[in-house]
Amino acid sequence: MSRRADAAEVEGHDLRAHDLNQAVAGNPGAGIDAENDGHAHNVSEKGLFFYTWAMNILVRMPNWIGDLVMATPVLADLRAHFPDASITAMCRRPLCELIAQDPHIDELFCFAKPPGGFARREEQRGIVEKLRTGKYEVGVLLTNSFSSAWLMWQGRVKRRVGTAGHWRKWLLSDVVPNAGAEHEVVSYKRILQPLGIQVSNTKPKLYVSDDEVSTSKELLVQRGYKLGKPLIGINPGASYGSAKCWPVERFRALALELLKHDVYLVFFGDNATAGLVKEICLGLPDRAMNLAGITSLRELMCIVRDCNVLVTNDSGPMHIGAAFGTPLVALFGSTDDKLTGPYGQPEAVIHKRPSCSPCFKRVCPIDFRCMRAIEVDEVAGKVRRLLRV
Repeated sequence: MSRRADAAEVEGHDLRAHDLNQAVAGNPGAGIDAENDGHAHNVSEKGLFFYTWAMNILVRMPNWIGDLVMATPVLADLRAHFPDASITAMCRRPLCELIAQDPHIDELFCFAKPPGGFARREEQRGIVEKLRTGKYEVGVLLTNSFSSAWLMWQGRVKRRVGTAGHWRKWLLSDVVPNAGAEHEVVSYKRILQPLGIQVSNTKPKLYVSDDEVSTSKELLVQRGYKLGKPLIGINPGASYGSAKCWPVERFRALALELLKHDVYLVFFGDNATAGLVKEICLGLPDRAMNLAGITSLRELMCIVRDCNVLVTNDSGPMHIGAAFGTPLVALFGSTDDKLTGPYGQPEAVIHKRPSCSPCFKRVCPIDFRCMRAIEVDEVAGKVRRLLRV
């Protein structure tokens, strides 16, 4: 059996759990009593307990593509600090595909979010049972919801580390204070501090196999792409709302400008934005390939990885590109690139910062000045400089 089995579907798998005598409960910062569990602990300068032995760790990953990508350094830092631990990453389908090849985890616990009612209760009972079977000593909560902390508490995860809020503080063993305005990557890393892991320089990173890359290249070739030619990715959508999106007509104008050069364009999008992408691509030359609603997450990762440049709104694909080191042109308006910009590529951002930005609204209530201030010539010029054409 693969070390990275789907824990939500495989029964009877070995999670290598340590069966300790009692759970941690009560105050933030409390550790398991060494006299009761027989294992050694260290105490940090702030009085927080952390482990020095191999343990069974559960990491509840975020629920959005971009957030999950930004959280990947947590997995790497846990593995570096606890090389002998068994690390399970828990995340929703289909987002779990993003970390299916991550070498820092031993198990991938995938679960679905049912629509509600009885089905939702049944799914939650199944999750609780899986957590109890895993007998996890430590649970790291990278989500902010009450329900995620409640499930860990119900699942008898002995030590539960996370931030407060949403009336869940009493469900946590270690409460990590909110440090204020900082990049989300740093915020995720800070959650590990009660375990003795200080904020690192680890960057988000994703992993794909050679076979996956070859298959994805074939997908492009089937649509007319000539291997070796410059490939520009364009991602005109964003999940949170239209306020994050550069106007459709400007993406189309950008495409026409870029196609004056000997390049190929590949458009990305999910089923929700497929219509928008179709509108942009209508009547464009064959060198503009529309893959919106066609690729799986793994195929998207591979193609973004192979792009020479990716032009994108603040979105999941932007963070995927940053994790692979793909050169980016990242368009920001309603959100704050200092908090969720492409980690490691601050120079990639175009953000005009009018007085109303960032507003963090889903839909602009006024004149969309933050995005309309970004001109086609500026974006095209930045792409050309990156391509050196």
